[in-house]
Amino acid sequence: MTSHSAPPGDSALNATRRTADLSQIGDGVEIDVLVIGGGVTGAGTALDAAARGLRTVLVERHDLAFGTSRWSSKLVHGGLRYLASGRVGIAHESAVERGIMMTTTAPHLVRPLPQLVPLLPDVGATRAALVRAGFLAGDLLRRGAGTSPAILPRSRRVTPAEAVRLAPTVRRAGLRGGLQAWDGQLVDDARLVVALARTAAAHGARVLTRTEALEVTGRSAMLRDTLTGETFVVRPRAVVNATGVWADQVDSSIRLRPSRGTHLVFSSESFGGLTASLTVPVPGSVGRFVFAFPAAHDRVYLGLTDEDAPGPAPDEPKPSDAEIDFLLDTINPALGQPLARTDILGSFAGLRPLLQTDDDATADISRKHAVLHSPTEIVTIVGGKLTTYRKMAEDAVDAAIAFGGLTAGPCRTRRLPLVGAVSGAAHDHLAAPPALIARYGTEAATVHAAMLRDRALAEPVAPGIDVVGAEFAFAVTHEGALSTDDLLDRRTRIGLVPADRAAADSAAEAAFATLI
Repeated sequence: MTSHSAPPGDSALNATRRTADLSQIGDGVEIDVLVIGGGVTGAGTALDAAARGLRTVLVERHDLAFGTSRWSSKLVHGGLRYLASGRVGIAHESAVERGIMMTTTAPHLVRPLPQLVPLLPDVGATRAALVRAGFLAGDLLRRGAGTSPAILPRSRRVTPAEAVRLAPTVRRAGLRGGLQAWDGQLVDDARLVVALARTAAAHGARVLTRTEALEVTGRSAMLRDTLTGETFVVRPRAVVNATGVWADQVDSSIRLRPSRGTHLVFSSESFGGLTASLTVPVPGSVGRFVFAFPAAHDRVYLGLTDEDAPGPAPDEPKPSDAEIDFLLDTINPALGQPLARTDILGSFAGLRPLLQTDDDATADISRKHAVLHSPTEIVTIVGGKLTTYRKMAEDAVDAAIAFGGLTAGPCRTRRLPLVGAVSGAAHDHLAAPPALIARYGTEAATVHAAMLRDRALAEPVAPGIDVVGAEFAFAVTHEGALSTDDLLDRRTRIGLVPADRAAADSAAEAAFATLI
């Protein structure tokens, strides 16, 4: 094949485009790279391949960001915890990738988030010194990655008054101030995946949700449209398995050891208007913390656990009672008024696709990714973490090109903005409400225009919820939403709180009744 890199085209994903793409595949369209898995790594891989001029198809048996990619902490980490354990390479890689996301690929979806470690009586001088040393090392990582302090400020010590301003519900008794550092925070992880998939589509990739890959080898697969039951046999030049914790279902030679990370969802009122990540050391550990941080829709997420999760990976993992207790028991000593289970509005848990090792605890297994070659010639990308998705995708496509003998251009994603990307002065001049700009970047203008044309679309989808009808409509026409679950659980995160989900369900159904 001769590489070709057409200029970006239409990025809209919807039912009509899906039907057309499936029809073309059924007619035997040539495929260079078949990517299986619609999470952040799979969507990133499809973008990388399509941007190099490769004829690319992405299939996902459920929806974009259906699995692990919507259950993350929504943080874009700079790799500090890896530096603490001597893994300098992955720490630097994480810091570099964080900088790329914040300055080039997704500046509209990632913003600086202050981290606050309150200096309370149970944080003694030795632990405080260790935290401070870690934050200074994080500053070195940021500098080494070329990220300006104008984007991520330097770490510093803050006064008790500043600590309370950042975290109003922190315990005042014995508070000596705090240690502050900065990291990146995603507006939403699922929105990042959708932006990646749409950018891939703009570069010619066929993005097919509700499409299952069966009988997969490195040169063939049977694709099944789960909506109709129709099947197609495709013969790509290379296959990339990017299914994360389900990788062993595609390639039985893969050995994974998943770990579960759980978060609890609270109202922002429970934390008094938190504006930083309130970060509390886990007693008896070195380098482990739980953190409460502000999130979309006036919520606060509290995480994170790291529990061994053996056995088949469920489609939707559930937190255990022990994990809920652990999170509350760890955060409560740092709060003036302890939280109770009755304060919890919702919860979520995700599985990390860690490679099996002989004896490491899951908390200590390296998050470094690996490209594996199956006896059936499938290329599998596993391990890693959300922050390093782009480098994971680059390595996976490099391997697919080598295996398939493909001719392709160089990787372009380091300098390729995603759909909606905007930053700096251009961000300040967008004519749309700030909440829309934070979720859609430049495309906020399209959503806002729909609100102005039809006042009904300017109304919230349910009382007290900061999502309007135009956002549901946009998700159907542009973001590939095919069901009410797609709208409630992934294009927005309304579904994280069951009561909100129930309140907004009728508006979600109406979006499809009107537009499809």
